[in-house]
Amino acid sequence: MDFGYDDKTEALREKLSGFLVEHVYPAEPVFAEQVAAAADRWARPPVIEDLKSAARERGLWNLFLPHDERGAGLTNLQYAPLAELTGRSPHLAPEALNCAAPDTGNMEVLAQFGSPEQQRRWLEPLLDGRIRSAFCMTEPDVASSDATNIGTRIERDGDEYVINGRKWWSSGAMNPDCAIFIVMGKTDPGAERHRQQSMVLVPRDTPGVRVRRGMQVFGYDDGPHGGHAEILFENVRVPAENIIAGEGEGFAIAQARLGPGRIHHCMRLIGMAERAIELTCKRVLGREAFGKPLAAQGVITDWIAEARVRVEQLRLLVLKTAWLMDTVGNRGAHTEIQAIKIATPAGVEWILDKAIQAHGACGISQDTPLAFLWAQARTLRFADGPDEVHKRSLARRELKQYG
Repeated sequence: MDFGYDDKTEALREKLSGFLVEHVYPAEPVFAEQVAAAADRWARPPVIEDLKSAARERGLWNLFLPHDERGAGLTNLQYAPLAELTGRSPHLAPEALNCAAPDTGNMEVLAQFGSPEQQRRWLEPLLDGRIRSAFCMTEPDVASSDATNIGTRIERDGDEYVINGRKWWSSGAMNPDCAIFIVMGKTDPGAERHRQQSMVLVPRDTPGVRVRRGMQVFGYDDGPHGGHAEILFENVRVPAENIIAGEGEGFAIAQARLGPGRIHHCMRLIGMAERAIELTCKRVLGREAFGKPLAAQGVITDWIAEARVRVEQLRLLVLKTAWLMDTVGNRGAHTEIQAIKIATPAGVEWILDKAIQAHGACGISQDTPLAFLWAQARTLRFADGPDEVHKRSLARRELKQYG
């Protein structure tokens, strides 16, 4: 395994690092000011479009789509250090590069499973950044950690499908630019357990679609990025050709979608940890308590050393996973994908917690990004499957070797 960065990756890392320093970091306070001044919570701050234009001019666009000429043609291993850099400013950088969830996962679904017409109508404008999308899988009335529990019905009626159900945590759906939902539901409740589900494309403006509210995450509504919506589907009718890859393929598509999504989250989490370490070091070198700099306090140095060890361990595991996804495929990397999903959010959450502690009351305020980053890291112990489900699956696979 060789995790060294090739020339192409190094060139993109240098370009992206410069873009962050020149454009993204200075845009963070501008973004906050524009959001605070906006009459509509979900209105797009002008600075977002400025960043997107600047990123496109520099060739920093659609970097995420692996092994696909419609993206930058990067492998997962090449993309990993770039996604890490975007994690240093997760509320601005990914969207600026058109590499933000849930659009990345939805574009991968359409690229891998969509029909030519579905790709023409929805994938092309997503890749061009003209529209946004949402992924509607989780439901409030069932334990959605088991995806086979979903109750939303997708029933064939002639040349149409009729959708009825209630979803929540549908990320991106509050965004006014969100034009398309990918909805997972049951087409055949009597089929084999993992063949009951299907995915269907539902334009947001379809009659019967009602976006009820945006959910808050530890008090954050993630506006104006798109939020996490609760949505009702009441006798929603779409053409039969809106089904993705055919009936019964929904569970398999979900698994194919979630693998890349999980590693992308973990890549960005490494960048969040690096920024937390940087902010901590600058803070403790410039503050005194009890007659000496915070950096001279033993507990602080222990936190910093432990943070460096943890982030290096996590980065190596993420890079190994990316390398395996490139060489043996997502299925062959299943164990490692679950391992990084278990380890990375929890490890980075610890690093952020110590960074907040080192900053004192400032760490829980809006004057640093640390509180927001902590909320994101903690949330990722749920997103794309809770820790406990991944541990259960990982342990069963381990036990099979000796069973």
